[in-house]
Amino acid sequence: TTSLGSIHISPNTVASIAYHAALQSYGVVGLAPKNLADGLVQSITRVPSRGVNVHYNGEDLDIDIHIIVEFGTRINSVAESVANVVRFSVEKALGLKVNSVNIHVAGLRVSDTD
Repeated sequence: TTSLGSIHISPNTVASIAYHAALQSYGVVGLAPKNLADGLVQSITRVPSRGVNVHYNGEDLDIDIHIIVEFGTRINSVAESVANVVRFSVEKALGLKVNSVNIHVAGLRVSDTD
């Protein structure tokens, strides 16, 4: 809230920032829906925040991200890197403190060697 009015940020905006930050991280080849129903809905509607869930209760901003990691990379290192990049990107873009970034590794994918 400012002297001119208030600013409201949609959870979809936060999810979109987190989505793009996660995709640009080393070792991430994609994001996955948290379950089959979400996967069907998101494939039909083309929501740009696939695999990202944002929870905000007025004080705490929590982000859950479901990633697919490239086979052969250290899963722990990739997950830590994604969490740090997402936290930095969201805090920088919005000026809000992120309480937690939870990374869920949904699978591994082998890249084409050709």
